[in-house]
Amino acid sequence: MAVDPATGHEFAELPETSPELVGEMVEDAHRALNVEHDWRTPLVRAQALTRLARRIEAEERVLSELETRDTGKPLKQSKADVAATARYLEYYAGSIERLEGRQIPLGPDLLDYTVREPWGVCGQIIPFNYPLQVTARCAAPALAAGNAVIVKPSELASVTPLRFAEFAEEAGVPRGMIQVATGDGATGATLAEHPGVEHVTFVGSAATGAKVAETCARRLVPVELELGGKSPNLVFADADLDLAAAGVSTAAVFTGGAGQTCVAGSRILIEESVFDDVVDRLRGVVANVNLGDPQDPATTMGPIVSAEQLDRVRGFVEGAPADGAELICGGRVGGDVLFPTDSPFAGGYWVEPTLFRVRDQGARICREEVFGPVAVCMPFSSDDEAVALANDTHYGLGAGVWTSNLKRAHRMVRDINAGSVWVNAYRRIHWALPFGGFGDSGYGKDSGWESILENTRIKTSWIDLT
Repeated sequence: MAVDPATGHEFAELPETSPELVGEMVEDAHRALNVEHDWRTPLVRAQALTRLARRIEAEERVLSELETRDTGKPLKQSKADVAATARYLEYYAGSIERLEGRQIPLGPDLLDYTVREPWGVCGQIIPFNYPLQVTARCAAPALAAGNAVIVKPSELASVTPLRFAEFAEEAGVPRGMIQVATGDGATGATLAEHPGVEHVTFVGSAATGAKVAETCARRLVPVELELGGKSPNLVFADADLDLAAAGVSTAAVFTGGAGQTCVAGSRILIEESVFDDVVDRLRGVVANVNLGDPQDPATTMGPIVSAEQLDRVRGFVEGAPADGAELICGGRVGGDVLFPTDSPFAGGYWVEPTLFRVRDQGARICREEVFGPVAVCMPFSSDDEAVALANDTHYGLGAGVWTSNLKRAHRMVRDINAGSVWVNAYRRIHWALPFGGFGDSGYGKDSGWESILENTRIKTSWIDLT
């Protein structure tokens, strides 16, 4: 069942993919690869992905409303996600004919060259927070490289990936080349374990990612992991503090999808001399966050995706004071607390934007991914301390740096252990830029040219001309 997290009400019934049906999907994918010879032509794939991009744009209203209904994110963000979905498709459509091998000179009597080939059938397990956009981010480079794709979306948000696959077939992607397997974690496990799946992409939590990696290791199958994070935002005294407060608030997830993003900048590290000033600005930003109907353009933050996730966030918020965290603002959890009893949203999964101050980073709320609109603030007194605090985590997905000092900015980019470091900006994820983390945030890159390379394998040819 698809549930509207804003109200807690069911709104659609979804099919359950049995292990037997997963097997049939894998067989259909292999059949498509073997019989659809035209799909091996780069121009054919490029034209199909371009047509799909145009169809996504044409269906913007329907897709954005479905995305908002399924995930609870405000309609404005869902519209941006639909636009980004089309851009991913366009980018990889334009990349296909640039996927080249190279000739290696070893002498006049030898012809040696490399070619890049698709893996075959790719299983892609994606999360609930950006179902449409992440489907495109993972499937587009795989299809561009000539693979067949089976997407397993989260059982919490599967509606728009199903529509994506429908539109793909209508745009000329051959039947069987992209399929969607709906269901819970058992469906994802079946897909990762299937001997006919030759490459796996997983986007989700570090704990589940480790299990997927173990499964793939047993089968000697390559895997790409884009996992969680506990990303720092470093605010220096010389920064534009108005810009920093607005940017840090967005990074710290006090807008849009209610903090349900792997790259949430939820550890806010502030230079001691401006700590109180920045915290006051953050309070002002939080006070202006508007919770309400996600379909209403005036709404700036939506609900948590499910009752289970709401309970998890509640545990972090209620347990933080016992770990020494001091509540700065927010802290209320539940639609029944934040809305009148007669409101349609009283039964929804809502969390008030919440900010804590901590004295050290030993608290659970500083170490683990909350996946909700909850952030912590902590002061630092020097550049070295800022870097040490930023790197005091087993994650390494993203980081933000707010400063007007160019030398400091470059040093921070050099010294912070994260796959993406943004300076005077945050969470700028672009189809042309590689995205992925270090440490417990995974390995491999999605987005950018690197992603299409992840979806290919290299074959070397040696031809003796004597």
